[in-house]
Amino acid sequence: MGHRKCLIFALMAILGLLSTACGESQTAAPTAPKTAEQTLWEGTIVAMGDSLTAGLGVAEARAYPARLQARLEADGYRYRVINAGVSGETSSGALSRLDWMLTLKPDLVILETGANDGLRGIDVELVRRNIDTIVSRLQEGGVTVVMAGMKMVQNMGADYTGTFEGIFPAVAAARNVILVPFFLEGVAGNPALNQADGIHPTAEGYAVVVDNLYPAVRTALDRLRSAPPKPSGKE
Repeated sequence: MGHRKCLIFALMAILGLLSTACGESQTAAPTAPKTAEQTLWEGTIVAMGDSLTAGLGVAEARAYPARLQARLEADGYRYRVINAGVSGETSSGALSRLDWMLTLKPDLVILETGANDGLRGIDVELVRRNIDTIVSRLQEGGVTVVMAGMKMVQNMGADYTGTFEGIFPAVAAARNVILVPFFLEGVAGNPALNQADGIHPTAEGYAVVVDNLYPAVRTALDRLRSAPPKPSGKE
């Protein structure tokens, strides 16, 4: 009988320990695993533009934003690059969706806009004002800007094309942003690097576009890395 009582007490003790352990595991605060983005990215680059940014006619993985991200990663810059290109967009359209774009919380915006304005002969002063406002609002939001310059086809007339080309260096100088003089340098006018429409780059053409942009983007990212941390109140 004594032996049986000891056995019962032992079983009760074991059950008590198990129930206590289960109670602790239920009340302990879980540790949420870091998401892939939390562990991978230093920041966010938004490629804002029209069909030249969107990559009309090529696979998204072969357009410039995806190619740029791959090249940056290979060089140790852990920035995701969001393709925010919209085909057919003018500078007015870009300005109208700026609030949405800012919800992406970019650290850097590569701004390529104005080509569709030029092809439509839109007033150059309106284009300049739109681009200047976009850059100004980005800077007010603490966003670094790299501006991609654009040139226009000669059949728009010498006065128009000359004034149009002057928009980009003028805004860049006034707002102190990094300028890539011509987004399509080495691509425009080269049949081997353009699609049949003669306007949109092929995948090989986009490799040249990345070459054009890369020094400016690296300069901007190096400045971001060396800048003081943003105030904690800013997300």
